[in-house]
Amino acid sequence: MQFCKINLEKTNYKTYANARFISNDLKSIADLNIIYYNYCKHKQFKSVMPIFDIEYKENDIIGYYDQSQLVAFSMIGVYDNENIENYQFAWDYVQPKLRLGINSLKHECAYYKSLGFKNYYLGLYDDYKAQFQGFELLQGCD
Repeated sequence: MQFCKINLEKTNYKTYANARFISNDLKSIADLNIIYYNYCKHKQFKSVMPIFDIEYKENDIIGYYDQSQLVAFSMIGVYDNENIENYQFAWDYVQPKLRLGINSLKHECAYYKSLGFKNYYLGLYDDYKAQFQGFELLQGCD
């Protein structure tokens, strides 16, 4: 298992026009949980950890829209003024042409870079993550 990150200083992405922060009211949380459930079902995960209300409230939640319909979200943990981590991304896959898995990550790179963040941690390595500007594998401790 290898972990990875994006060095935001080595990226040059633009923000996605149909993205915005989501409030953590009960209606928003219910909508996010529906997207998460549909995402897990689409991916055919055999076992999933629920997302608890407090996780929505304590992290940045960025919603992605198809016209006015919320169709995806990212949950971003902010560690300090330089480091963030993507805790969760989920979308409904109704319009695959939107490429929200890719476009959301580019948006988040551009947005958080504009705020001065330097590192965007992505969790475990996956081939699709290596295609992004600034991609780096994390090294072990010696």
